[in-house]
Amino acid sequence: MPTAEKIKSVNEIKENLQSYPIAIMTQYVGINVARVTELRRKLREADIRYKVYKNNLARIALREIDAEPAANFMNGPTAWAFGKDPVATARILKDFSREVQFIQIAGGVMEGKVLTKEQVLNLANLPPKEVLQAQVIGTIVAPLRNLVTVLNAIPTNLVNVLDQIKKKKEEAQPAA
Repeated sequence: MPTAEKIKSVNEIKENLQSYPIAIMTQYVGINVARVTELRRKLREADIRYKVYKNNLARIALREIDAEPAANFMNGPTAWAFGKDPVATARILKDFSREVQFIQIAGGVMEGKVLTKEQVLNLANLPPKEVLQAQVIGTIVAPLRNLVTVLNAIPTNLVNVLDQIKKKKEEAQPAA
């Protein structure tokens, strides 16, 4: 029979999986306290929760939210990073795992969809949200900018044509 503490833990995992856009699983075998503290500080600065749950309880929570295939990524001690910005969360973990070999991304869940390790790493390689927004805005604005340039060219060209006609008429008239 499940204890109240285990039920509470499963509910906490489910709540985190449902309320954060992304949850990334990491394996952390052999890491020392100083490195974990450093990782937690980096994650906290980015408003990312990092917590270790028992794999059996995480499996139950994943089953209850229909993301059970993600449980296949949990081998050994697993820590979860819950973040509001999927790209930033993945990037911080990827960069840290490059520095510290003891932390490895195992997989994740993004808005109820299971992500493999490769998908999480691809997510980490995306440009920051602000850059993507600027690229989209630039793409939207470019045709408008071109239209304004064309519309401005019409009166300019008309003035140039009229000026050329005036010069030709002045050249054609004999000097009096």
